[in-house]
Amino acid sequence: MIKKITCIECPKGCLLSIDIENCRVVKVSGNECPKGEKYAVQEMENPMRIFTSAVLAEGLSLKMVPVRTDKPIPKGMLAAAMEEAKKIRLKSPVKSGSVIVEGFLGLGVNLFATHSAP
Repeated sequence: MIKKITCIECPKGCLLSIDIENCRVVKVSGNECPKGEKYAVQEMENPMRIFTSAVLAEGLSLKMVPVRTDKPIPKGMLAAAMEEAKKIRLKSPVKSGSVIVEGFLGLGVNLFATHSAP
């Protein structure tokens, strides 16, 4: 099966043709740099995304504080990440860049604030 996607690893935006057999990438073409092949394999075999959301704050200047992970997590874990974020309640002031949850979902990534809430 041939799947076509646009590479987002560099500004060129190459149109990649990915030959997939038995759920594995066999061949990638259309990439103008080495990043394209790596991106295609990752996106087809184990897609990853940075998780971004907001968590509730109680008694702070903001009602919700924007957060994100410091590294990508498996795309299939985004729903679980959202459910976990819903449980978080910030009660003490936070600075932008402060880690809110270390080892978020046991995935070896940290969830941190992207905005200060005094």
